[in-house]
Amino acid sequence: MTRFGSVVAAAIVALLALAPLVLGSFAVGLLNDVGIGALVALGLVLLTGVGGLTSFGQAAFVGIAAYASAWLTTTHGASPWFGLLFALAATGVSACLIGMLTLRLGGHFLPLSTIAWGLSISLLFGNIDALGRHSGLSNIPPLHLGTMSLTTPESVYYLIWPIFGLAYWFIHNLLNSRPGRAVRSLRGGATLLASVGADAFRVRLTLFVTAALLAGISGWLYAHTNRFVSPSPFDLRASIEYLLMAVAGGLGQLAGALVGAGLVFLVKNSLQDLLPLLSQRGGQLDGVAFAILFLVLLQHARGGMMGFVSRRGQGRPGAPTLPARRPVPALLRRSLPAPGTPLLAVAGAVKHFGGLVAVNDVSFAMRAGEIVGLIGPNGAGKSTMFNLITGTLPMSAGQVEFLGRDISTAPQRHIARLGMARTFQHVKLRPKMSLLDNVACGAYARTRCGMLASGLRLNRAEEQQIHDEAMRQLTRIGLADRAHEQAGSLPLGTQRILEIARALAADPVLLVLDEPAAGLRRQEKAALGELLRRLRADGISILIVEHDMAFVMKLVDRLVVMNFGAKLVEGPPAEVRANRAVQSAYLGANP
Repeated sequence: MTRFGSVVAAAIVALLALAPLVLGSFAVGLLNDVGIGALVALGLVLLTGVGGLTSFGQAAFVGIAAYASAWLTTTHGASPWFGLLFALAATGVSACLIGMLTLRLGGHFLPLSTIAWGLSISLLFGNIDALGRHSGLSNIPPLHLGTMSLTTPESVYYLIWPIFGLAYWFIHNLLNSRPGRAVRSLRGGATLLASVGADAFRVRLTLFVTAALLAGISGWLYAHTNRFVSPSPFDLRASIEYLLMAVAGGLGQLAGALVGAGLVFLVKNSLQDLLPLLSQRGGQLDGVAFAILFLVLLQHARGGMMGFVSRRGQGRPGAPTLPARRPVPALLRRSLPAPGTPLLAVAGAVKHFGGLVAVNDVSFAMRAGEIVGLIGPNGAGKSTMFNLITGTLPMSAGQVEFLGRDISTAPQRHIARLGMARTFQHVKLRPKMSLLDNVACGAYARTRCGMLASGLRLNRAEEQQIHDEAMRQLTRIGLADRAHEQAGSLPLGTQRILEIARALAADPVLLVLDEPAAGLRRQEKAALGELLRRLRADGISILIVEHDMAFVMKLVDRLVVMNFGAKLVEGPPAEVRANRAVQSAYLGANP
């Protein structure tokens, strides 16, 4: 955080702390509503803004927690603090079950499914006798801190806002950690996450449950602050209001949750005063007004208020000021096989896409310490072959062995964890993440801290190890001085080099490179060739697809040539260059 940002944050905290001393009970009660709503919006910023998973059903999780605590405390006389544990358990289990059923859906089907269960859960509340049906539950006990009863807006204010502050601190820590970088990479697709050893579905499910738990805390506070619950505050309309808070404040920034909640509650209260003056049905028009506001925001201010502010204050990014840290041991490194040891063996690989045979009975092998090139004309099946080797695509037939293990049916993330790291033909970086964070993603499988430890900052030693490893790899490729710039600011060729650094952070045995020299100038290609030779000298084996024949002929030990999905020839570069079949297929010469 910059010095200016620290001053602004301190000023906001001071104003919030002093607010009950200068404001009336109505204004303090409104601020309490803002704090409760901001918790839900914070989860939506995390879920939708960062993770890219749109939910129209967060109010249902607020309702599950509110009803769970209300039922336990009114029916069984339990303490509201036991009600909190029960509410979070009910919310977490519900979110886990719903997430397992819906999060594999893609495109617009996921948002549509959230509408479905958002509607069904609110209807369920209104049809259960034990929950008071549509009349709800009343006489919910207030919260207590020791002997003090939090029955006034001023007293409960000093519980709501510290809880929001802790939640904000937790999520901020989380996003700047190992699991947080995986969450921020979700928009890059499951293939990107699997390439660093992460399970995209598990990351999505954990993110979904985390956002639901924030809504659950909000529901618990709502129940014991208002001391009455009914189905209507937890219906689809309420879910849209929560999403509007996140959009209005800015889905891309955590502070947008607070700003958006304040804006929505301010507009909502203003409309409740204004619309009755314009129409006798003013109370029914606020939904229309909010719908119009939502559409205007989506059309003209998708970044929300915080997006507008950040654009106005945007400058050249610099290195953040980090506190002095004790030296920590480097991340553990795997033992590399001795040169000449059998490393990879492909036997009879076949891949069908319907009636198209993209790879047809291809076999080859490589040993540790080699640089092997896979070449061929466009459409020869080279990238498809790479995807079969790395587990990105399932094989139709054949077998692949890596380090003596059959990986023919293994998931991509398991193959990555064995020590096979790759780059992509179409660059897969997160453009709004820094170079340092993009490379740090590569160390995911080498580290262990989860969401809880990361949010509570129990991961500081591990994060320093990851930071040091990422800087080491950036230094290796000559980009250490740009570590804190956004990856999207780099030219395409340099982004390809950055992908290599991310792959190296995984401590690979085999580096699989898909056209790494594309877009590089001559001097940059020479530097890349020198880097790859140094990596081989360090014991890393390399399998490379490349169209630049002058580059690949000087670099590799052996070449495998493909044409029309089949292997044409295999051998040393000079022998392959002289082969008439290769000249005919690849170089265009007559046989």
